[in-house]
Amino acid sequence: MASNLIPNLSDFSFSLLLVLAMAPFLAQSSELKETQLVLYFQDNVSAGPNATSLPVAGIAGKLWTFTQFGTVYVTDDPLTAGPEPNSASIGRAQGITVAAALNGRNALVLVSLVFTNQEYNGSTLELQGNSKQFEQVREVAVVSGTGKFRFARGYATFETYLVDPATSYSVERCNVTVQHY
Repeated sequence: MASNLIPNLSDFSFSLLLVLAMAPFLAQSSELKETQLVLYFQDNVSAGPNATSLPVAGIAGKLWTFTQFGTVYVTDDPLTAGPEPNSASIGRAQGITVAAALNGRNALVLVSLVFTNQEYNGSTLELQGNSKQFEQVREVAVVSGTGKFRFARGYATFETYLVDPATSYSVERCNVTVQHY
């Protein structure tokens, strides 16, 4: 029994080797950075071929709208550097929005910002939170990230930049402040 209390030299050697092998990676990624981004969501809710956001589920017998409790929208919006549709592409906003309040005023937002631009290509940021749909500025959390945004945390605000009810097209400005390694 007493022999179990004596450390095994081979276990110690392996642990030391593992720590030494990881040291360069730990030292390289230990500096916390802050990045601020301004992105524009090009959102098209029409039922046509250019739709980027569509209702996919809701309460049977009820009209599926952004304010109808239980309505689920799936989104794949282009992300651009400016508010114009032909602005430089940054990536895609892919996720779901659920009308989560009985009065239709709040929505649960779960969105991945998938970057395809040169600076952040292959990286993602994950947004999640309760969006107060009729507030001028809406805020959600940045809960994680990948690639250049590994271990991300922060917040994102949304402001409606443009709404065209005739075509169901809107532009949302998204300001992201994120800390990451």
